[in-house]
Amino acid sequence: MPNLVIMSRIGKLPVKLPETVKAVFSDGKIVISGPKGELSQDVRSEIEIQIKDGEVNVLRKKDDKFSRALHGLYRSLITNMVEGVLNGFEKTLKLIGVGYRVREEKDKLVLSVGFSHDVDVMFEKGLTLKADGNDIIKISGIDKARVGEKAATIRRIRPPEPYKGKGIRYIDEIIRLKAGKAGKTGAEAGA
Repeated sequence: MPNLVIMSRIGKLPVKLPETVKAVFSDGKIVISGPKGELSQDVRSEIEIQIKDGEVNVLRKKDDKFSRALHGLYRSLITNMVEGVLNGFEKTLKLIGVGYRVREEKDKLVLSVGFSHDVDVMFEKGLTLKADGNDIIKISGIDKARVGEKAATIRRIRPPEPYKGKGIRYIDEIIRLKAGKAGKTGAEAGA
């Protein structure tokens, strides 16, 4: 069988830069800046970045398995960086349960989610946390990974339980509820 070179389907696609977004690659680091801010990403030595004619091309220097994996990864990271500095990212969480609520204080969100105490979620630089009403939390920022990580951290405080669905969930998340215990039957019911 001949030795075939398979290119990453994601990695070989160029990333188009809108007019308001600028990209610079030097010393193993790509910096992308736009109207919402600036993001940077270190690039491994197996990958080469070319910026010309309003496009970013990701090239790999070797053809081993690891380099092929990095090829698509860096292309996706750069695409997310461009999208982040242009439009930003947002995740929305919903609190489901009787008495579950969120309120904003000066430097934190305070969650009441069925514990004997309130849970504080501190604000972070580069992220915006907002309480929208009593039961909605909006997390937004320019870095997709940090927005997703903060949303997952907040969800982990009280994940949705499988019987009634109470807890913190993503706004578009669907929870499959389990059936509860069946009622007593047969001889046990009459006893």
